[in-house]
Amino acid sequence: MSDEREAPHEAGEDTSGDAQLPPDAPAAEAAAPHVASTPATPGAAVDESSPAPRIVSAPPARVGGLPGTLAERPEDVTEVPHSTLAAQSRRDFLLFAAGVAASATAAWWLVPDRHKARFVPGLVRQRLDTLAARIGLSGGRRETVLNRALTFDDDVSEALYSKDRRVRTYDRSEVTRLPNNYHGRTPATEMLATWSLSVTGLASGGSERFSMDDLVRRFTLHGQVTRLVCVEGWSAIAWWGGIRFADFLVAFPPASGAKWASMRSSVSLDGAGRPEPYYVSIDLDTARHPQTLLATHQGGHPLTLAHGAPLRLLAPVKLGLKNIKAVTDIEYLASEPPDYWNERGYSKYDGL
Repeated sequence: MSDEREAPHEAGEDTSGDAQLPPDAPAAEAAAPHVASTPATPGAAVDESSPAPRIVSAPPARVGGLPGTLAERPEDVTEVPHSTLAAQSRRDFLLFAAGVAASATAAWWLVPDRHKARFVPGLVRQRLDTLAARIGLSGGRRETVLNRALTFDDDVSEALYSKDRRVRTYDRSEVTRLPNNYHGRTPATEMLATWSLSVTGLASGGSERFSMDDLVRRFTLHGQVTRLVCVEGWSAIAWWGGIRFADFLVAFPPASGAKWASMRSSVSLDGAGRPEPYYVSIDLDTARHPQTLLATHQGGHPLTLAHGAPLRLLAPVKLGLKNIKAVTDIEYLASEPPDYWNERGYSKYDGL
């Protein structure tokens, strides 16, 4: 390694000009101007013949030790007329007000009628609905828009669905309380004596009818501990037992071209205790999922009325509203059948 040292000034050498910098200093810094002046001593004579001191600007600011383009630049001050600022403020205010009005109008249009009735008196609500209809925001168009949004959501969910994906299973010690979530009243005990399961749309061209004893004798029961998730926001872990729907489809295959199972409970009741059939649509891919059961047991015992006795659908890859209780009819179809909650504004797919 060479030893580079700065040589001392020779006698008589003129050093009154630029200051000396280390040899490895950047060129920009080496050329950086500075003030070279000697303060005057009070009372001393001024030599008029000596050159005036060389005064230059300070070196540029450095950012992170680097000069040049990375240095902070002075701010550019631009004067804008008051009229221009006032016009821009008015424009921004009008745009903001228009955005708020459009958002409020769209929100009012999309809110269900039953919720509007809770917060807005009847006459005022009717007038607002009339104004909305005059600009094309009618109730029929609202349902069309919402249905299209739900259909798009269903299509995305179905495209992302994996037939091989299984939901998490749990230990029996992790079982939690399972609420009774019938959409209406729980069916009466008397219906158990006459219950049967009707199956139509079979490849044989005929139909089948089963009692609970027929099903239990013919099929092997399988158990699993999975979580049931409700659209209302709660979930519960339960120990289920029953017939794998896939096994049932093998024993009684649907007709060629069938893609859906329409499942119905003719013993379902509304909130007042009146008969109100409940029905769901299930695609056959979901029916064939290895964790989908025609459940006959819960907690190691036959199903109770509160949880769908004597036979219910248990599809843990779907929300609870698809897990129909007290099933009485299964029909295989080529096109998607009606669905109780979809007709009331909910999704058709309802996957997790």
